[in-house]
Amino acid sequence: MRDADSFDEFYRSTSVRLMRYGYAVVGDLTEAQDVVQEAYTRAWQRWRTVAAHPHPEAWMRLTVTRLAMDRWRRMARWHAYLRRAGPPDNVHPPNEDTVVVVAALRRLPVAQRQALALHYLFDLPVAEIAEETGVPVGTVTSWLSRGRAGLASALAGDGPPGTGAPPRATRVAGARPAANGVWEGNGDE
Repeated sequence: MRDADSFDEFYRSTSVRLMRYGYAVVGDLTEAQDVVQEAYTRAWQRWRTVAAHPHPEAWMRLTVTRLAMDRWRRMARWHAYLRRAGPPDNVHPPNEDTVVVVAALRRLPVAQRQALALHYLFDLPVAEIAEETGVPVGTVTSWLSRGRAGLASALAGDGPPGTGAPPRATRVAGARPAANGVWEGNGDE
């Protein structure tokens, strides 16, 4: 029998029992699924050795137990770190300016938003942004330029970037774009 076939048969015949065992050991279904899946992955990686073991299912139970213990140790270290670190600092709600800027950013295309965030929030140079996003440097400079213009337009209340339209809340009923694309009048003139 091929390795894959024998492993498949082993999995079919033991997976339910090992899942129950993992759940009993770990006490959380999702964690148990992760631990049991990791145990099967390890068994597959050394299947010839495991298959030759006198009791392969016992090997799996031992592996599940050890993986669960590793997780408990990791969690204990994490909890100890959190206790040493103390409570987190109070996070204050964003101020009005932040809310306005974020709302304006959301009106920009994703590429422009990403370029602005990487350049101004993470202080990345244009070349590094180009490398990270997989586009030419000229494209990044274009995104930054258009993003700044769109952001300035949105923050000035000129409407959605690039449309020349006033914000929806300030449009007058009957207003329409003129031939040049600029919004004017209310239709009653």
